[in-house]
Amino acid sequence: MNARILLVEDDHTIGDVLLGSLTGHGYTATWERSGDAALAAAGHTAFDLVLLDLGLPDLDGVEVCRRLRVLRPDAVVVILTARTAEMDVVLGLEAGADDYLTKPVRLAELLARVRAHLRRAGGERPDDVFEIGDLRVDTGARRASVSGHEVELRAREFELLARLAREPGTALSREVLMADVWDEHWFGSTKTLDVHVAAVRRRLAGHPAGRVPVITTLRGHGYRLELPP
Repeated sequence: MNARILLVEDDHTIGDVLLGSLTGHGYTATWERSGDAALAAAGHTAFDLVLLDLGLPDLDGVEVCRRLRVLRPDAVVVILTARTAEMDVVLGLEAGADDYLTKPVRLAELLARVRAHLRRAGGERPDDVFEIGDLRVDTGARRASVSGHEVELRAREFELLARLAREPGTALSREVLMADVWDEHWFGSTKTLDVHVAAVRRRLAGHPAGRVPVITTLRGHGYRLELPP
């Protein structure tokens, strides 16, 4: 079955080009021009990936992203933005986006990102279980728990935690984490990694009982998952 993609873009010129490119590469693409229309479409269709413009005529794209996460928690959300301020990107990622691309975007780059995200979302994953202190990460069931209490994680947050848990105590570079969790041919900034690390930290902090590992920042290098002293 072809991947189902929801394109949310109010610019007709950009929308025409992106829709033509997506359908030309075999995807089943739906184009909506407003936030309300996009949310209505997501309410009755299980899209695999959403390409979301932030500058919409009715709702702010960040708010649309937040609502999409409730409607379709398993969908990959990629923000398309002409906004250059880093805070706009951070807000989008914190609202639940998995990735972002800055306009004007090269079609080759966009399609590469789409392929990578869909491959990772639907690809085979090893059925491994990792236990660090009272944290248990079950990649087969895609569940994480602390002392038997489930930790609610978004898809990319789970994959990041699972990658760190695969090698507890090991210093993992930013490049390794981006390649393994996002895409081996990652383009551009790694700010998305920092935002997702912060989100995982918050979710683990919500389970203070027991021996909960922490994600340690290794300045100039990356991160390490370890039990606190």
